[in-house]
This record gives sequence, structure tokens and C-alpha cells, in this order.
Amino acid sequence: MNTHTDEMNAFREGCSVTINKTIKESDILQFAELTGDFSPNHVDEEFMKKSKYKKRIAHGALLVGYMSNVSTMILEKFPAKEMKGTAVSLGYDRIRFLKPVFIDDQIRVSYTVDKIDKEAARSYSNIEIINESNELVAVAVHILKWVSNN
Repeated sequence: MNTHTDEMNAFREGCSVTINKTIKESDILQFAELTGDFSPNHVDEEFMKKSKYKKRIAHGALLVGYMSNVSTMILEKFPAKEMKGTAVSLGYDRIRFLKPVFIDDQIRVSYTVDKIDKEAARSYSNIEIINESNELVAVAVHILKWVSNN
């Protein structure tokens, strides 16, 4: 057993995962269909041509969905063996959408564990979404809680 490798693959402060995603029109339309959010900001090109943005923007909640994806990935890549129970999301604090995300934008979603509170069985992680122009477009702090299996 390689203890150094086990430590490197363990859930710890500083561990990080990243995904890259191109936002497609179909993503936005499927998300609108799934949630019922047919705001013209997302689905009406003519409406948005008259706006400051000039084109449709992705739902903020869709971006939160990608945040959820990386929160799952972090636990797959870095198992939290020292934490007891099942990891569940307590939520996302300080979510901010700083710039719009448009159809065909390429984004990078990064999740980095910032703090682990073993006594409270919680972790706090920073999430950043950056577009292809290297601009920060969204941020959040994700809180995981390990719930007893009893």
C-alpha cells in the first residue's frame, strides 16, 4: 500500500477538479423545457437583440447545475475516507453571476476544497466559472455535509 498516493487521492483542503463545457442552444432549450423557465432572456433571440446583451444568455440555474457536477466529481476523484456517512449538499452560498454566458461560449468550471471541518462533518469549497476569454463569470461557495448512515 502506497501511503503517499493514498494521501494524494484523499479528500483534503486544496484538492480540485475542473470540467470544460461548451454551452449549446440545445442545453438552454432542454433546461427551459425541464424547469419551465422560458424567460425571453434565454429563449427569444429577437427580444434579446434589443437588450444590452444583444443575444440570449444561459440560465444561471443551468450554471449551478454544472457546479453540482463538479461537486460530485470531487468526491469520485478524492474519496472522503476520513468522513463518516453520506455526503450531501447543504447548498451554495454567495452565488454570483458576474458576466453573462452565451450560446457557444466555452466555460471552465473549477471546484477547490477550501476548508474541512471534521467536527461539524462539513466542507466548504470555492467554485469558479471562467469563460474562454479568461473572464470570471460566476462564483459560489459549496457546502457539503456528511450525514450519519444510522
